Amino acid sequence: MSFPDRVYTTEEVNEAKELVDKGYKHNMTVKGSSAFSEKVKRSLELVKTAGYHDFLRTYIRSIEEIDGLTQLHVADVAIWANRYAVENPVDAASVFIQKAHHMKEYLEGILYYGGQAEKRSNKKRVEFLEALRGRSTEKEVMVECERLIQLWHESSLVY
Repeated sequence: MSFPDRVYTTEEVNEAKELVDKGYKHNMTVKGSSAFSEKVKRSLELVKTAGYHDFLRTYIRSIEEIDGLTQLHVADVAIWANRYAVENPVDAASVFIQKAHHMKEYLEGILYYGGQAEKRSNKKRVEFLEALRGRSTEKEVMVECERLIQLWHESSLVY
């Protein structure tokens, strides 16, 4: 069984969930301008540093540059991101993990949008930032993680 091209119908969602449960990982691709791709690659390095690369590859097939709003496109198992969303590699990496968490909940049949879902995914984002802060050896990355964690805690959108 191969991963469905689209994950939209009940049958496609069930196929995708079955594969993920068996350990399926995507060969993630990045689509966009060279500047966009370079920035995404830097963010993906940070995802690896934090120990979340397998999590991301489980739930996301591609990260694609768009001109619109950054969002998870569940049917394509893709993150659509604009060039502004990838300017800060630490923040972009945390967005990618947040969107992967949304995709996980989508496949599990859990409401992945709205108030409580946003709190859960924001909590996952902070969890990622804490892991990255603890594993990175780059001072500027650790400082940026701390800054973003503080912003999330101040926003009260996490707990």
